[in-house]
Amino acid sequence: MSYSIGVDIGGTFTDVVLIEGSGRVHVAKGISTVRAYEQGIFAMVRRLLGKIGLEAADCGAVVHGTTVATNAIIERKGARTGLITTRGFRDVLELRRIRIPKLYDLEWEKPEPLVPRFLRVEVGERMTHKGEVFSPLEKDSVREALKALRSHGVESVAVSLINSYANPAHEEAVRDILKQAAPELHVTLSSEVLPEMREYERTSTTVINAYVMPVVKRYVASLEGGLRGAGFKVPLLLMQSNGGTMSAELACETPIHVVESGPAAGVIAAHHLAARARIRNAVALDIGGTTAKASLIEDGQVTYAKEYEVGAGFTRTGRMSRGGGYVLRAPTIDIAEIGAGGGSLVWVDGGGALRVGPKSAGASPGPACYGLDGTEPTLTDACAVLGYLDPQGLAGGEVALDLEKAQKALQPVADRLVMKIDDLAHGVYRIAVSNMCRAIRAISTERGKDPRDFDLIAFGGNGPLFAAAVARELELPRVIIPPAAGIFSAFGLLYSDLEHHFTQTLLGRLDQTDPAHAEALWRRLEAEALCALEREGYGRERAKLQRFSELRYLSQSHELSVPWQPTLEALAERFEEEHERTYGHRGHDGVVELVNLHLVASGSRDQPRVPQALEYRGRLSRKPAQRKAYFDGRWHDARILTRDSVDKLDGPAVIHEFDTTVLVPPGFSAATDSNSNLVLTPA
Repeated sequence: MSYSIGVDIGGTFTDVVLIEGSGRVHVAKGISTVRAYEQGIFAMVRRLLGKIGLEAADCGAVVHGTTVATNAIIERKGARTGLITTRGFRDVLELRRIRIPKLYDLEWEKPEPLVPRFLRVEVGERMTHKGEVFSPLEKDSVREALKALRSHGVESVAVSLINSYANPAHEEAVRDILKQAAPELHVTLSSEVLPEMREYERTSTTVINAYVMPVVKRYVASLEGGLRGAGFKVPLLLMQSNGGTMSAELACETPIHVVESGPAAGVIAAHHLAARARIRNAVALDIGGTTAKASLIEDGQVTYAKEYEVGAGFTRTGRMSRGGGYVLRAPTIDIAEIGAGGGSLVWVDGGGALRVGPKSAGASPGPACYGLDGTEPTLTDACAVLGYLDPQGLAGGEVALDLEKAQKALQPVADRLVMKIDDLAHGVYRIAVSNMCRAIRAISTERGKDPRDFDLIAFGGNGPLFAAAVARELELPRVIIPPAAGIFSAFGLLYSDLEHHFTQTLLGRLDQTDPAHAEALWRRLEAEALCALEREGYGRERAKLQRFSELRYLSQSHELSVPWQPTLEALAERFEEEHERTYGHRGHDGVVELVNLHLVASGSRDQPRVPQALEYRGRLSRKPAQRKAYFDGRWHDARILTRDSVDKLDGPAVIHEFDTTVLVPPGFSAATDSNSNLVLTPA
C-alpha cells in the first residue's frame, strides 16, 4: 500500500508524519540530533515503519522541511565563500542599507558580511542598465581573481556584476573561466538566482546562496544516500520558503529557496485547516522549542513577501525593521519569527530585569527538566514548575521530565530577584507570552491590521500551551488547535504542491512599455519554467503558469505585486486598486512604473498526497484526573484530560497529547468541533 512521509526538523524536535493511502495517520516525535540531523530522521523512520509493518519501497513521497540552511547562516558555519564583482563595487555588502533595526541604539553594530573584504575581489567589466557592453570583460582579471581566492581556500564563489540582470553575458563568461580552471568550486551567478535590479539585494542574495550551497549539498547527499540505502525509491522533495516543494536536486542549485523551509510548512497546514473550517481570517502561530513564528491568513489567502532578512534576532519582513540581518530577496511566506520557544533561556540582564530568550538551550543540552545535561533555566522548566506539563513525560513518555532539576535550574534566578519560585516561573511565562505577541503584532498591527479580526490557529509543540494567554492579551476571538498540533508542520509538507518562481526586471513607465517586448520576456520565462517542471517529472499538461507583475508609482522605492492583465491599461487600473487597498489612497495623476515580471509555475499531482478523510490514532488516552496548576498568582485545582475525553469544559484544565499540551486557563472554555479541532473561547 502506498503512503507518504513528511519530515520536519526543528531546533529542538524532529517530527515525522506518515499517511497511508487509506487515510490512517502515524506520527513520531523525538529530540533533534543536532550534529547529524539526517541520522535522527533515519532512526525515527525505521522505527515507525517497523512499528506499523510497512516497506520503504512502497513509499510514494518523502517531503522534508529543514533548518540546515538557516542554521548555517545564523551560526556562521557556511562554506568559505568568495565574491567576484565589478571594479568599484567591492564594498556593496558593507554599505548595505541606510536603515538600522534599533533606532537611537548607539551601540548597535551591523553584522559582519558573510564574505570578508579580503575574499571580495574585483574584475574589469561594465554593463549598462540597458544591457549594453560599456567595458568588455577583462578575462585576465578574472584569472587573477580566481588565483587570489584559491590561495585563501575558498569552497564557493558568488559572482555579482553590475547590471547583469539586464545582460548576463559577462557573468556567464566568468563562470566558464572558473569552471575550466577550478571545476571543484561551487559557483553562483546573480543573473541566475535573482535577475533583478538593486545591487545590494542581488549581491546579498547571491552570496547567501553561495554560502549555504555546499552545506545543503552535503546534507542532501547524506540524506538521499541514507534513504536509498533503507530501500526508498522515490526522489526526495524539499519544502521551499514560498510554501511549495522542489526536488532536492534543484534545491541544491538554489538553496536560498529552502532557508525558511520549516516555518512555511506550518502556514500551509494552517491555510488548509482554515479553508476546511471556512475561516477567512486567521493568525497561524507556530511555537516550537526554539522560536515562535506568526503569519496571517487574510481573506482565505496566505500572505507573501518578496524579501526578508535572516541571521537577525527578530526575523520579519516589515520595512520598518530592516538592517539587522542579511537580505534575502526570494519569494517567501510572510512570517515574523522571534526567539521565544520552549528552550528559551531565562536570565537577568544588567539592569536587573528578568528576560526570556532569544538564546535557546535547543536540543542539546536542552531544558534542565529533560535530564540531558542542561543546567540553565528555560521556559519549559518554568512550565514544568507551574504544573502545566505531564509529569509522565513528553512525546508519549519518550522524553522524561524531572521537576526537581527544573526547580534547581530556576532557583538561582529566584534568589537573585528575591522571588518565590512559582511566582518567578509565572513571570517567565507571562514575559514569554508578551514576546510571542510581538511577533503577531509585527504582521498585524504594524501593517494596519486589527488582530481582533483574526482567529488564532495555534500549533507546534508549545503553541497550544501559550495560545489562550496570547489570545487574551491581543483580544483574539477564538483559538483553534488542530489534532496532532505538535507535528502540524509535518502535515503541511504533504499538503504543499511543487512550485517554482521566475523573475525578470523590465523597468520603465507602464504607458511606454512595448507589449510585444513584454510578451517575448514572458515566453522566455515560461520556457524556463516548463524546463524546470519537466526535470521534476511534470509535463506541460500538468503545468500551471501564473503571470504577476510588480509595479509602483514613479519615484516610489517599493513595488506591489498584482496579476498580469490582458492590456496595460487594465494592469494600471489593477495596480491602483491594490495600492488603495494596501495604503488607503491612489496617486493623484501618478505615473505607474513597471519594475519586474514574476512567473509562478506549479505542477499538479494526479491525486493528493493527503486523503480527504484522516484517521489519527496517535492520541494519548487515560482517565481524567486533577493536578495543581498555577494561574494568575495562585494555585488552582486543574482538570487533567486527554483530547478523546473532551466534549465541552471550562478552565482551568490541562489537556495532554502525544505531541503537545493544551492549556485551558480560568476564564476560557474548550470544545471539540466537527473536524476534531479543539476550540478555545473566552468564557
